[in-house]
Amino acid sequence: MSGDPAAVERLPSWPDSRLRLTPAARWLLDHNGEVMPMADLIEGFCRHLLDEGIPLLRVSTGLPSMHPQTFTRGFTWTRGQGVSVIVRGHDVRQSPEYLNSPVHVIHQGAAAVRRRLDIPDAPLDFGVLEDLKAIGATDYIALPMRFTQGPGMSHDGRSNISFMSFVADRAGGFRAEELSYLMELMPLIALRLELEAGRRMTKDLLTTYLGRGPAKRVLKGDFMRGRGYEAEAAIWLSDLRGFTAYSDRHAPQQVVATLDDYFDAMAGPVQAHGGEVLKFIGDGLLAIFRVDPDGGGRAEACHRAMEAARQAFTELHELNQGRAIGGEAALRIGLALHVGRVVFGNIGAKDRLDFTVIGRAVNEVARVEAMTKVLNRPLLTSAAFAAEVTDHPIESLGFHGLRGVQEPQELFGLPQRILAGYD
Repeated sequence: MSGDPAAVERLPSWPDSRLRLTPAARWLLDHNGEVMPMADLIEGFCRHLLDEGIPLLRVSTGLPSMHPQTFTRGFTWTRGQGVSVIVRGHDVRQSPEYLNSPVHVIHQGAAAVRRRLDIPDAPLDFGVLEDLKAIGATDYIALPMRFTQGPGMSHDGRSNISFMSFVADRAGGFRAEELSYLMELMPLIALRLELEAGRRMTKDLLTTYLGRGPAKRVLKGDFMRGRGYEAEAAIWLSDLRGFTAYSDRHAPQQVVATLDDYFDAMAGPVQAHGGEVLKFIGDGLLAIFRVDPDGGGRAEACHRAMEAARQAFTELHELNQGRAIGGEAALRIGLALHVGRVVFGNIGAKDRLDFTVIGRAVNEVARVEAMTKVLNRPLLTSAAFAAEVTDHPIESLGFHGLRGVQEPQELFGLPQRILAGYD
């Protein structure tokens, strides 16, 4: 083909498409590359079906998640009410509600589950059917949606099966041609939902493993090695005391459970006060509280870090009370707080990167944390950090030499009267 731009104009016009798409099918396909919230997608799909004369009262679906606390997100559209969302944890798979539901039957491989609700002696063999009949439903059908991939709904090779259910309230229920139409639409709605669900799962996974801040940067395209930017932050570094010996004396499952409890006590307060957990290093935790120049500066960031630390000690104290009841030894930690400039960056090998922070301030907080063992103090702060939290009752512990730092540094800690409340 020549490079003449006018050649494009001489192409014959396209013939009429052989694809005879209904308005609902065309709407599912013609998303124009735009991201659409899941609730809006389901709302639009149901609206188009209503416009085509399908007597919908309610439509429900459940989409798998890849999140440590969430197994699935359920979406239910009800005519005149819009879409409601319910989040279900991983324990839902063993719940009577799920096991006695058409959804469970679909996940086991059924091609469809249909129940007429407006006929004499209608079989109400699933709990949801009685509720639907009570609101005027006349027909119910659940259909499988097959995704190309997905987290395990089961362990028998059907991990990519989800569902969508349709409820009618017209006398006589769905007509045969309407049921056939809904079945034909399943591959299209499955593709569209999988596209949108995939975006959500990617965000969930990145947030779970990288943290909120780094996840946002990676999703925006900041994933090239060697890139970095400077920021000012209050820095948190903590670890458990005697964890190596504890690991040697206990079963791996117990060690993991103990670490999970400990990290909950630390990470929860960090996130509650606007901090970002960047890394778990064995039994260590690295977090930052970014300095917002327009929102209080260094003092505000350090204040949030100190409040998070005090809350973490309170939660650790409550955790240790429960461990004492079970005959387990108390967990002890060392926590260091510092403030300074850090460098965020994608660091690592060509095909295995870590989004983390580096810099002199990170090295210094590690040196301060090492001194918590020497001074037998659960919390130490640098002088720079202490200067920003004068409203907190911290006291000077004198000047101490830090490994790799030429001049002795003044360290600060909580008074013994306050620490006594955490024992």
